[in-house]
Amino acid sequence: MVIPDKVGNDRQTTVDIPSLDRLTRRSIRSFVVRNGRTTDAQSDALQRLLPHYGLPYSDSPIDLAPAFARSAPAWLEIGFGNGDVLLNMAAEHPDVNMLGVEVHESGIGHALIGVEAQALDNVRIVQHDAMEVLENMLTAQSLDKVLLLFPDPWRKKRHHKRRIVQTDFLNAVANTLKPGGVLHCATDWADYGTWMLEKLEQDDRFMNQAGPGQISTRPAWRPVTRFERRGHRLGHTVVDLLYTRR
Repeated sequence: MVIPDKVGNDRQTTVDIPSLDRLTRRSIRSFVVRNGRTTDAQSDALQRLLPHYGLPYSDSPIDLAPAFARSAPAWLEIGFGNGDVLLNMAAEHPDVNMLGVEVHESGIGHALIGVEAQALDNVRIVQHDAMEVLENMLTAQSLDKVLLLFPDPWRKKRHHKRRIVQTDFLNAVANTLKPGGVLHCATDWADYGTWMLEKLEQDDRFMNQAGPGQISTRPAWRPVTRFERRGHRLGHTVVDLLYTRR
């Protein structure tokens, strides 16, 4: 299935910077760290709250239950941006342990402010490359849901190797998801939606909830994101893909 697009190229991709070495050892990265301004409030939140709500990256698998001080279903959001979706889902699902992975300090600071304001103790944050978190830090069959919502589409063909949905990503997700667990991908970039759909349809470890080759409607438990609202304004086709781990 080819997903239609309605507008031309409009998203800009920033230039990579060398300071990423502290966040990853991978030679090809699916993200860049942007020189966004961290506000005083965000810096304060990082200093005060990250020691409690943050999990240091580990090269060895960790047990998530002690990190949350309880055993509960675990959802992972990859690249949570400013944390709006992460916080919404944590508030709506207090019985779920919400793990968010992000590299941008301003977004992490913004999320931490929200965590404190809403008194959400079911959120933990890792500031690191999500691929390394999946491959090294999480144990097999430890997650009930993995959310990849509006990742960088890397629209230029020469940058497609940077797209996170590749074989190694699907291998890592298949390993960390429990049988019956869900991988949920969403994008407002039609070409990337087709790319993700083709990759997932070729992997028999995942079953398309909407049927072979089909896209899903947005489930009620996924709030509308700012990228989605922007995509609608620009006439983009927003794609949700929900796959169950066999």
